[in-house]
Amino acid sequence: MNYHFHFSAYMYRLRSIKRWSLMRSTATENVAEHSFHVALLTHLLCEIGNSLYGRSLNSDRAATLALFHDATEVFTGDIPTPVKHHNPRLLSSFREMEEIAAERLLSMVPPELKPTYGALLSPNHHANRKTGDDELLKYVKAADSLDAYLKCAWELTSGNREFAVAKEQLLDKLQRLGLQEIDYFLEHLAPSFDMTLDELSEQS
Repeated sequence: MNYHFHFSAYMYRLRSIKRWSLMRSTATENVAEHSFHVALLTHLLCEIGNSLYGRSLNSDRAATLALFHDATEVFTGDIPTPVKHHNPRLLSSFREMEEIAAERLLSMVPPELKPTYGALLSPNHHANRKTGDDELLKYVKAADSLDAYLKCAWELTSGNREFAVAKEQLLDKLQRLGLQEIDYFLEHLAPSFDMTLDELSEQS
């Protein structure tokens, strides 16, 4: 008998889940794109921490956690932050939805691989928690907010004022994290996102 496991097929459908549904965007963004960007930023933040601030962060593991941080949205969709954080009851209900979605996705993984993917799809679940992941997830969450901030910067550079307030709110959130890695990125790497291609080319 042939067994078919649908996990990978569902993960590929993340490219069909649109982000920023409440905002008028000049460029659409899907969850697959966002997941790649968050993984990229998470790896970079960890390497900044290791190289500049003497940390011992597993950047490869952190990037892997980041790749799967929004996997459950293949079932829940991307619920805008102002909606799910509107009140504690709504947020609690959303967290329960996430857990149910994670369980459903995990049921589609071959049995031999479930220990690996259980820790990636639902890393905060006590039974799935891996040593060191809690520390790395702080960097994933920071990278998640950082990617949203960079999206706002991109939109504003394109002349779209729709994202002006969101950019300021996200900047305040990032600064309040107190992470040296974020401060370094904002000072040395983020300004490039405000430049046009011609401006970037002139300085390279």
